[in-house]
Amino acid sequence: MKDACIHVDYRICSFDELSADDLALVEQAKAATHNSFSPYSHFSVGAALLLDNGVVVQGANQENASFTTGLCAERTAAFYANAHYPDAAPTTLAIAARGTDGEFTVEPVSPCGACRQVLVEIEHRYGRPMRLLLVGRDCVYELKSIKDIVPFSFTDDAL
Repeated sequence: MKDACIHVDYRICSFDELSADDLALVEQAKAATHNSFSPYSHFSVGAALLLDNGVVVQGANQENASFTTGLCAERTAAFYANAHYPDAAPTTLAIAARGTDGEFTVEPVSPCGACRQVLVEIEHRYGRPMRLLLVGRDCVYELKSIKDIVPFSFTDDAL
């Protein structure tokens, strides 16, 4: 038997440490939270996805009374981008959330398991990493790739 460890590198940035482009993307993710339809959880999530053609696509979580048929902000943005700009690779995804009190979450939120799988496959499809900007009230976590939070990822290479 052998023990192993996975190490994840990420940056914790204040808003004034972000580039102008990253700050604009973060602000678009925060704005997208207002497009959330979350009458059950009252947890509003917004995403802003920058594509390599310069287009930014926003997404927001969409809930349904049949909870499993709703969709997360990350996937609404990713699927819209793929449907409208299939040849444009995503480069950076910013995610922000407002809690049940209507305020942005203190700690940055990260994608759920289903979104992580979708995002890993998008990275795999385009053959390039997608940066993540996970937004909290006072800071942003920056990760170089979705694979940083899904180290044992499953893609079609495993089939």
